[in-house]
Amino acid sequence: MSAPEWAMLLGLSVLWGGSFFFTGVALAGLPPLTLVVLRVGLAALILNLILPLTGTRLPGTRDIWAAFLGMGLLNNVLPFSLIVWGQTHIASGLAAILNATTPLFTVLVAHLLTPDERMTGNRLAGVLVGLGGVAVMVGPAAVAGSGAGFLAQLAVLGAALSYAGASVFGRRFKRMGVPPLAVATGQVTASALVLLPAALTIDHPWTLPMPGAPVWGAVFGIATLSTALAYVLYFRILARAGATNLSLVTFLIPVSAILLGALVLGERLEKRHYLGMALIGGGLAAIDGRLLRRVRAADGS
Repeated sequence: MSAPEWAMLLGLSVLWGGSFFFTGVALAGLPPLTLVVLRVGLAALILNLILPLTGTRLPGTRDIWAAFLGMGLLNNVLPFSLIVWGQTHIASGLAAILNATTPLFTVLVAHLLTPDERMTGNRLAGVLVGLGGVAVMVGPAAVAGSGAGFLAQLAVLGAALSYAGASVFGRRFKRMGVPPLAVATGQVTASALVLLPAALTIDHPWTLPMPGAPVWGAVFGIATLSTALAYVLYFRILARAGATNLSLVTFLIPVSAILLGALVLGERLEKRHYLGMALIGGGLAAIDGRLLRRVRAADGS
């Protein structure tokens, strides 16, 4: 990946790293499905307002809207619902570890379903090293506190598999000629249309007590930053760098979450955090491959 693509990936990790925090705050006042529909609904509203300002229009063909629906199911409806429900039973740190398995699934799915993103030894080794870094950084306390949340852990793993499928599925929009902002808008709009009837039927949100300001602030943050803005970056990276490179963001999410905690909340970084970051950096370098190629070239000279 180029330097601008790495910069976008880092920015995306910060936006998505905040989603675990926002979710934890919002779940104090909202049930999971209502939170998910608010997240995608507000993001859809924002993106549909921004779209005409950029001179971009949503395509109206049936094939493209079918693709929007498929992308929305794989990238929003299933993973958001599974992760939010999972966070009602397991710690957010454990959810971050499980979510970081996305590159493992993506390497396998891309290897099976795409002709140009084949699995290599470097990629597999990098994924395993990076995943080890995530586990070291979050620490054993998150796993020890999981209790009887086995189904919740399976749910977050299912979300990781869904994200992997979405990364590969989303490659078709570049071939269709749909710009990244239109893809982001179309998929969250389709997701909102799917989720709204489900939330109204299951949660009966009109019967819930009015949430407080922190909950609404978290909803606004997760909708505007962790969804609307994040998906603009997501589809731009996907179009330029591919599904496997995009999946690396799940390694960076725990890093950004810890750094945000240290900078904003005054939390202290421990030695395991630095060790985990070093392992993640090594994993990313192995998957990217350029550093290894330069070392080999230097040895050959």
